[in-house]
Amino acid sequence: MCGTVGLFMGCSAVSLCPKQALLDQRADRSGPDEYVSPFRNWHERATVRTAPRRELTALDAGQALFAPELVPLASHPLIAALRDERPDVYRDVLVRHLYRYLDFTAKLEHLVVNRTVLGIAHGTIGVRLPDAMRLDAFKIYCDEAYHALFSADLTRQVSALTRVSARLPEVPYFITRLERFLEETPGDLAALTEILFVVVSETLITAQLSDMGNDQGIAPAVRETVRDHALDEGRHHAYFAIFLRHLWGQLTPAVRHRAALQVPRLIRIFTDPDVPSVEAEITGYGLARDDAKRIVAELFPDAAVAAYAKNVAQQTVRHFASVGALDDEQVRTEFATHGLL
Repeated sequence: MCGTVGLFMGCSAVSLCPKQALLDQRADRSGPDEYVSPFRNWHERATVRTAPRRELTALDAGQALFAPELVPLASHPLIAALRDERPDVYRDVLVRHLYRYLDFTAKLEHLVVNRTVLGIAHGTIGVRLPDAMRLDAFKIYCDEAYHALFSADLTRQVSALTRVSARLPEVPYFITRLERFLEETPGDLAALTEILFVVVSETLITAQLSDMGNDQGIAPAVRETVRDHALDEGRHHAYFAIFLRHLWGQLTPAVRHRAALQVPRLIRIFTDPDVPSVEAEITGYGLARDDAKRIVAELFPDAAVAAYAKNVAQQTVRHFASVGALDDEQVRTEFATHGLL
């Protein structure tokens, strides 16, 4: 999602670690219903198996590199006015948002999701799973590695076409926040919390981004890359909903309670905006720091940020409710406090 040498989240080799703390905490109970794989047609449908390399060409008239309506910064009056006054700057806003999306994707898949998926595939994650689920984890690992690859590849193509610099933080904001949260998490819960973050990240749904995969106003290479990603992630979502049932059924009631209290923070870590990065981008366009802070405050009021989190996390919350996590009054209160109910 590398430029993140020295990044540390929990164990330094978490995907290979036996996660003994989690093994010690699980309850001795049978697993959920028989596994029905979402990857039955993976060899015929996975983009890593079937999709060509998406190659960026010069834009046609009226085409953009990202949908303006999906770029919060582009909607602010001070920035939107640049569309006519300084079209080159407005274009840069869209390009840099694309960079942010691609960087987020590559580092999420490589540095977070695939660490846990590797543990699932090799049976070192501390959760008993059917062999078919472990084999499917190998497929997810291939998918996610390919998503990281095509994101990095498209980033370089965009840079060559536009000559616009990315200006991104070396470590994405969500990783910094996750790191801090794991540092605050009791040691016996840290491995499980990282697993839950992957469940959260794989079950959130942003319908608007999926819609961009069919937007003819977007450069074909970008549009097709987004569509490729969405097609694969539909299978991943189904898998991790099943995985959550297996995981939850193997935890003791006490650990379930503590783990469920972590989930709202994990959702907000993933969905909350990278305010420092956006402020730095705005000042990079020549606007004053006070203007940057005002723009960010107007774009991301607390109510709007909470509403967005609630919207994209609806399905994730339902999955946790389906395993009984929200039957606990304290857990429901925690979800409500974070605007998720």
